[in-house]
Amino acid sequence: MKKIYLIGMGPGGPEYLTVQAINALRQVDVFFFLEKEGRGKDELVQMRREVLNHYLGEDAYRIVTATSPTRRTSGEYSDDVLRWHDEKRVLFERLIADELREGQSAGLLLWGDPSLYDQTVSLVADLVTRSHGALDFEIIPGITSVQVLTAKHRIPLNRVGESITITTGRHVETCDPAEIDNAVVMLDYNASFQRFRGQNMDLYWGGYLGCQDEILAAGPLDEITDDLLKTKSEIRDQKGWLMDIYLLRRRKDTET
Repeated sequence: MKKIYLIGMGPGGPEYLTVQAINALRQVDVFFFLEKEGRGKDELVQMRREVLNHYLGEDAYRIVTATSPTRRTSGEYSDDVLRWHDEKRVLFERLIADELREGQSAGLLLWGDPSLYDQTVSLVADLVTRSHGALDFEIIPGITSVQVLTAKHRIPLNRVGESITITTGRHVETCDPAEIDNAVVMLDYNASFQRFRGQNMDLYWGGYLGCQDEILAAGPLDEITDDLLKTKSEIRDQKGWLMDIYLLRRRKDTET
């Protein structure tokens, strides 16, 4: 039987790996690195290498690199995602067949926690089902950017008696602002928080969390939005990529 480890590597630096994740690294025969196209891909790959170098030593591991399929935007969003997932599933199947011998294991280092906004779990689970016992997998949970965001800003994730929502920029870009009271927003390429001006909101933002070039911003949304938009544009132009996350929190009447 072959085995796949889906290892949550946290949001950036090696210090965010759990002991369970470190032990899993030492069980892996080959690591699959999926490169995305565009600027910044070398830096993203290097961050994974730094994790492996830190815990396994340089040149003490084997890597197989493949180009990750790009999600095309030629039709409906759901159809585009399904096609994209089909292409990734085919890629995983090929890597497992070509690069793993019977009894060996492969590892995928996944940002944050594998269960939070990463469909690799579903894709690999489907391959395991289709394998009829020839393939197995294990999920190693990781520290999420949600946890790091609140820790860095020294705030609790939720307030007493209130719920917390974790959602995407795609939803925040189109929803009724009145729906949002406490929401962690991920994958917001278009900075949709600017829609919430005049909504009595506080914003807690973090970019490159856990990395050496981590950036934080917090305050009343109406006051910090313009500077934050400028910052996001500048660092994306400079680095070619940006992973950020933020918490939108409506102020209570007693806080106004």
